[in-house]
Amino acid sequence: MGKRVKRTRSTSLLSYWTIRYFIILCIGFTIIAAAAIYWMRDATMESRLQTAGLLGQEVADRVTSPEGQLTIPPKLDYIVKNRLFFFNIDEYICVMITDQKGDLKFSRPAMTEQQMHDKLTDDLSQPRDDRYVAITTPIDSNNEQLGKVIILQSKRALTYSPQEMMVSILLLTILILSGWLTLYLLSRKLARPLSSVADAAQQIRQGNYDVQLNIHTPEREIQQLVSSFEDMAKRLKHLEEWRALSLAGVTHELKTPVTSIKGLVMAVRDEVVVQEEAQEFLDIALKESDRMERMVADLLDYNAFASGSVEVRQDDIDLPVLIAEVIYQWNLLHDSTTVRVTTDLPPSSLYTVGDALRIQQIMVNLLNNSLQATAPGETLDLHIRMYTEQQHIQIEVTDNGTGVAPEEQDYVFERFYRGEHKKRAVRGLGLGLTYSQLLARAQHGEIVLQHSSSTGTTFVLKMPLSSDTSPIQPATYAAKPSFNMEALPKKY
Repeated sequence: MGKRVKRTRSTSLLSYWTIRYFIILCIGFTIIAAAAIYWMRDATMESRLQTAGLLGQEVADRVTSPEGQLTIPPKLDYIVKNRLFFFNIDEYICVMITDQKGDLKFSRPAMTEQQMHDKLTDDLSQPRDDRYVAITTPIDSNNEQLGKVIILQSKRALTYSPQEMMVSILLLTILILSGWLTLYLLSRKLARPLSSVADAAQQIRQGNYDVQLNIHTPEREIQQLVSSFEDMAKRLKHLEEWRALSLAGVTHELKTPVTSIKGLVMAVRDEVVVQEEAQEFLDIALKESDRMERMVADLLDYNAFASGSVEVRQDDIDLPVLIAEVIYQWNLLHDSTTVRVTTDLPPSSLYTVGDALRIQQIMVNLLNNSLQATAPGETLDLHIRMYTEQQHIQIEVTDNGTGVAPEEQDYVFERFYRGEHKKRAVRGLGLGLTYSQLLARAQHGEIVLQHSSSTGTTFVLKMPLSSDTSPIQPATYAAKPSFNMEALPKKY
């Protein structure tokens, strides 16, 4: 049994990030709020203790008469009440005034002597209940202590402020909602174009390449994504149309020689043609079978390389020697009256790392392409030049053929692509340059179409220059006016 693939539950971008950001905001602000509340408690207690001390000092001043006696004013209760209201400390607070002997002279709220002693220790300095704190202010006159003002207040009242707590909670809520709303709006703004792109991708997956996103945003990255996706959709549409046409073209190119061979052989079998004419028909059938064999071989080579079953060696190769040998062997197969080859190869060694057989395949394909591009009745003039540039060895193959049309130059390396002129002139599958490009890249090289016009074409094969080789500039090469076969080595 196959391993079961665990499916991840998907959710929308908007929900995913807004929920997580909301949780992060809540956690973060809760920590901040806890720290702020702790700090506020200490600050509030210190502030209220100072306020209570000021209140005690004012009461002490008011109960001291000009004669230096402890006197309770008639309106002291009213004054204390107003001060408590003004200082906002009228909750859980008790104000007591005692004389020098510790007898209770005034209290607010009113209480008995016994109740005072129940609340305070015997020396009247500390509360008996740990939940309260006592602030004591001496009543002095002429360096004599007349008594003291004792303010008894609960610790909770010192550290807790309903108004401050409400303000803190309100601010915390506003910050959380503001942060969440900001991310929500941002996520929604990002989710809309992404959702449109995802819908368009689904349409492409179903085979509909005519997608129009119509998304215009000020964000450069999103606009680049949308533009790239639209370009990709157009490219896929073009490739799909091209694939259908290429398949039809490949089928046609393979079917044509089969039909020709069948017709020619049937003509000979049925004695429609006899003797010399029959022999000529058989020769034509053999040529057609050779063409079909080459096309099938190209298709098999391409498929084998694309599947990774073709081995590419990594050997040290003296490239000028190898190229000279390839040109020599290729030139032997062609009539010197229809093909003229000149070379401009460096006099010293240039080493690259690659596969000699694969480089030979690439060069032969480039030379054959030049031969096929020659106008009927014209002599092919080939010029091969080699030089180094930016740690690469560059091999230029220049011909005087009919060239590649400007609108076709971007597609010469696409599989199964064949220009209109080549379709009419030569049978093939359009895999030669594609396969050569794959071989070059497998050796860390590249093939580029450098120039093409009605007067000729230049392809350049770039191969990496070995680190053991000193670069030689093109200007130092001695150009050879003609191809001297006797001077070329027979082995490499």
